[in-house]
Amino acid sequence: MTAPVRILLADDHALVRRGVRLILDSEPHLTVVAEAGDGAQAVDLARSEGVDLAVLDVAMPRLTGIQAARELSRLPDPPRILILTMYDNEQYFFEALRAGACGYVLKSVADRDLVAACRAAMRNEPFLYPGAESTLIRRYLDLARQGRALPRKAITDREEQVLKLVAEGHTSKEIGDLLTISAKTVERHRANLLHKLGLRDRLALTRYAIRAGLIEP
Repeated sequence: MTAPVRILLADDHALVRRGVRLILDSEPHLTVVAEAGDGAQAVDLARSEGVDLAVLDVAMPRLTGIQAARELSRLPDPPRILILTMYDNEQYFFEALRAGACGYVLKSVADRDLVAACRAAMRNEPFLYPGAESTLIRRYLDLARQGRALPRKAITDREEQVLKLVAEGHTSKEIGDLLTISAKTVERHRANLLHKLGLRDRLALTRYAIRAGLIEP
């Protein structure tokens, strides 16, 4: 018999993890072997547990699900990645695909779609929530008519990591320790963020991070 798919489940709400785990563990070919409460822990567990599939919430502390997906995609033997989110949001949807996710599932219909998404992921097939296909096609057609490619992010991945941690209230030293860089480098990233985004202070950065979905309000 084929061994069950080993799944890492990451969400910062324990009750959500419990509910999602019930859905997944009820299937004989799926088994949750690790749970994480934030994106950084998810990356660490994926490295140590050798999982086949990572199911990641978008809005998590330290690293978002999309940031974690980028890190996981860089591993020598990366797991398949599904984004599980409450946000029916075009920005998150495209960022998830860019980050290496092969599926995007809404929490509101997880009981209907999540198992099918896991099966599709392990067949190396994409899974998009109902309506996403039309969003994807419409977006590409609009850009094609304008002769444009998909827009690039305004900030780099590292700047995004720093922005999230600044908005969560961490000091420069704490951020440096978390990202294994110096506090001076953190300050340089923060100055670059203020300049690039046309913002003035930490409060403005925090508001931007909320609008970008890096932290919850």
